[in-house]
Amino acid sequence: MRSAFDIIGPIMIGPSSSHTAGAVRLGLMARAILAEEVKSADIKLHGSFAQTYKGHGTDRALIAGIMGFKPDDERIRDALQLATKNNIEYNFTKVNLEDAHPNTAIINLTGVSGRTVSLQGASIGGGNILVSHVNDFEVNLSGKYPSLIVVHRDRPGVINGVTAALALYNINIAYMKVSRKERGAQALMNIEVDNPVPDEAIGVCSTLSGVEKVLRIDAI
Repeated sequence: MRSAFDIIGPIMIGPSSSHTAGAVRLGLMARAILAEEVKSADIKLHGSFAQTYKGHGTDRALIAGIMGFKPDDERIRDALQLATKNNIEYNFTKVNLEDAHPNTAIINLTGVSGRTVSLQGASIGGGNILVSHVNDFEVNLSGKYPSLIVVHRDRPGVINGVTAALALYNINIAYMKVSRKERGAQALMNIEVDNPVPDEAIGVCSTLSGVEKVLRIDAI
């Protein structure tokens, strides 16, 4: 069954749910994964995003999300000027990607501490998004649910430990994907859950052998 949100679309600043609302949510997701204030953003645009980003305000929407603005925030219209005022550097370039959705962006962020993150995601219609890569790991993040990103070593028992910790706090897993660069090397779990993950569960996951980092992301 389709929800009213799917039919009517999101509450947003226009002109386009795909080019504006979805772009804001991609920026919000990149900011959430960086987990600190943004110093600079290098953004690569593919397909329709690349062709119409200025006219449809996709550039302003992405920068607005990176600054933490929601899709209905009236400041989206002035996002580029506000970024400059707040000493956030940004750059847009066009790229051609194979087998990518036409509304795809690659967002490379650097935070105030020097931390970096790279995210590839698409605005797939109606303000919905799908993030497919984080730091060269394959993921599947919609932003519709609270999520965890767990960076860990690829070794037996780590996945079981994380899922058991979530079960201990009655957290139901809605979706889970695990990817690795090579056998025994660094790996990444992205987990979407039905209810917010408490600090206590994050703490348990963080202390598991083989786990390097646990990042909690609220629904956006």
